[in-house]
Amino acid sequence: VFSVQFNLLPSSGRGGLAHLILPAITLGLFTTARITRLTRSGMLEALNQDYIRTARAKGVGGPPVIWKHALKNAAIPIVTIVGIELGTLLGGSVITETIFAWPGVGRLSVQAIYNRDYPVVQAAVFLLSSTFVLVNLAVDVLYTYLDPRIRLR
Repeated sequence: VFSVQFNLLPSSGRGGLAHLILPAITLGLFTTARITRLTRSGMLEALNQDYIRTARAKGVGGPPVIWKHALKNAAIPIVTIVGIELGTLLGGSVITETIFAWPGVGRLSVQAIYNRDYPVVQAAVFLLSSTFVLVNLAVDVLYTYLDPRIRLR
């Protein structure tokens, strides 16, 4: 719509910032909406907890309560969803790179599947799955930072 009918943005290629807008919106719009909804609901739940009321009763108010107490406790489900969404973004990048003619592992994978180039397909699957495993490892490490009860003893 923005490139064909309105002629506002380029539909494919890699030239500058204008070529990045449509692929970025395609990949990030739904992910951002999910994470924003989860953050809002988690923060509303955390702000209604007893420890927040206690902190406010002791005189701690405003940003310190939100950043140190509420967000830290609401962040565990957010970090979980961000880790899962990064896997979705990896899968979505295959389609996005193909549609917008961007060179990348996703487009290379599609071309390798069409050409029946199995070693390249295996390498692409290995790279994407390794990235997903590393993202999940980073999520687990963040869990130990956010909630000390999760740490190994």
